Amino acid sequence: MKKWMVVCVAILISGCIPQKDSIPVSGVIEHSLATTIVDATGKGIGSAELTETESGVRIHLMLKGLTPGVKAVHFHEVGKCENPKFTTSGSHVNPAKKQHGFENPKGFHAGDLPNLTVNENGEVDLEITSPHVTLEKGKSNSLLDDDGSALVIHEKADDYVTDPSGNSGDRIACGVLK
Repeated sequence: MKKWMVVCVAILISGCIPQKDSIPVSGVIEHSLATTIVDATGKGIGSAELTETESGVRIHLMLKGLTPGVKAVHFHEVGKCENPKFTTSGSHVNPAKKQHGFENPKGFHAGDLPNLTVNENGEVDLEITSPHVTLEKGKSNSLLDDDGSALVIHEKADDYVTDPSGNSGDRIACGVLK
């Protein structure tokens, strides 16, 4: 019986050891949100869950119904997703007024994100963390300013160089972040 009690206490204690991506000391994640991602017809094709972490904003994308292949994904400056072209979402989030692209010597935008790969079934289940934006209101790089922002998926891969959008083609899906 004593051995079982020791084992139970050890398990409880090990569960209290902070993990790499642990919840803040307060026990509450203050900044998190979820949004529905819609395609050009306005049909919901999945969701994005955003959570503020110590290393940036973690984005969990769960999508279905896309054409397989590599696609660009960016944060855009306005929280509007009017189909079919989603141009109401504006340009990329870019408070520092840089050029576009991780490989551009004059870039990159805070809203630039790594490309995502849509599998052969048209699905995406991916987590990305962006250290360049925040969900904290009042900061210049916040996704939650007065008009919000949008998470936009483009038809092609981002080349990480070409300004202003990485030669990534049309906007094919969008989710409002407010």
